[in-house]
Amino acid sequence: MATITDHGGEGNGRAGHYVDIHAHFMLPSTEEERVRAWQNMLGKGIYFREPLDWSLERTLAYMDSSGTAMQMLSNVPGGLPGGVPGIRASNDYGATLVGSHPSRFGLLAALPTDDPVAAVREARRAREELDADGFVVTTNYNGVHLGDAILDPLWAQLDDWAAVVFVHPDPRVPPTLDHPAPLYEVAFDTARTVFDMIYRKTFARYPNITFVIAHCGGAFPALTGRLRLLGNESWVPQGVTAQEIDEQTSTLYVDTAATAFAHSLLPAMTTVGVDHIVYGSDWGAPCTTESSAELNRTSLVSCGALSPEEAGEVRGRALELFPRAAQRIAEAAALTSDLAR
Repeated sequence: MATITDHGGEGNGRAGHYVDIHAHFMLPSTEEERVRAWQNMLGKGIYFREPLDWSLERTLAYMDSSGTAMQMLSNVPGGLPGGVPGIRASNDYGATLVGSHPSRFGLLAALPTDDPVAAVREARRAREELDADGFVVTTNYNGVHLGDAILDPLWAQLDDWAAVVFVHPDPRVPPTLDHPAPLYEVAFDTARTVFDMIYRKTFARYPNITFVIAHCGGAFPALTGRLRLLGNESWVPQGVTAQEIDEQTSTLYVDTAATAFAHSLLPAMTTVGVDHIVYGSDWGAPCTTESSAELNRTSLVSCGALSPEEAGEVRGRALELFPRAAQRIAEAAALTSDLAR
C-alpha cells in the first residue's frame, strides 16, 4: 500500500491523505476567452451558471482543506482549442505548475490521438523535455477512437516506456435526448471505447501500459457481464471469449471521480478488482464544486462498498503508479523534516 508522510507544509501529507489522479487545470485566459468557452458549452446544452476560471490558489486551498497531498493534473484534449499547438501550450503550462509545486502536482500530458505521428512526437517531447509523469487521451478525439489501428505506433511507444495512460471521455459533445453529455453520455462513450479496445485486443497487445479509466470506468464495469455472455456468439464479428475479456479488463485501473458510491464501486470491484481502484476527484471540471467534490470524497468510506482499510489503500494507490511523483513527495517531506530540526 502506498503511504504518505505527515503533513507539515507544502509537499507533505499525513498518512491517509489523498493522491488525486483525476484533476484538471486550465490555461490562463482572458475574461473574453472564458465567456466564449462558456457560451460554447451553453450551445451544447451544458448550462453552467458562469464561466469557469481555474485558480491555482483555490486549487491549493481545496487540496489543503480536503487532505489532498498531490493532484495529477490533466487537460482533456477534446476540450483544448487549436489542435496540436493548443495541446503543446497546455502541456507546457502544466509543466510550469509542476515545476513551481513539484510535491503537490504531477503532469499527465495531453496527446492528439487523431494524428499518430503528432501524438508520438508530443509524447516524446512531454517525456524528455517536460518530465511528464504520464499521459491523458480522449476516448474519441476528432472522430478517432482509441481502438483505431492507426494508433498502434503510439501504443507501441508507450508500451516500451511502461507508461501510465489516463483515458477520459470528451464532455463537450452535443446533448443526448436534451440531456448534457457530462450527465451520463460520457459514461457510455467510455464503455464503447473500452469494449472496442477489448475487441481489438489493444490491452492484450500492449500489456506494459497501465490504462486508468475515468469515472470508475463509466458504464463498462456494469456492462461487462453482458459482454462476457454474448461477446463470442456466432453473430458477433471477431468475437472475444469470456476469458479474453476477463484477462484484459483485469489489467485496467479505474478512478473514483464522481463515482465514489456503491452503485459504481461494486461493479468496478467485480470487474477490475478493489486493488485497481485509485482516488479521483474531478477537481477543475466545470461540473465539480467544493461541495460535490467533498460529497464524493467522504462517500468513498461512508457508502459501504469498501472497508475502511480498502478505502485507505485507494487514497494513496496512485503513488504506486507514479514512483517519480512519490519521490518528489518524499524529498519534500525529508526537506521539511531537516528544516524543522
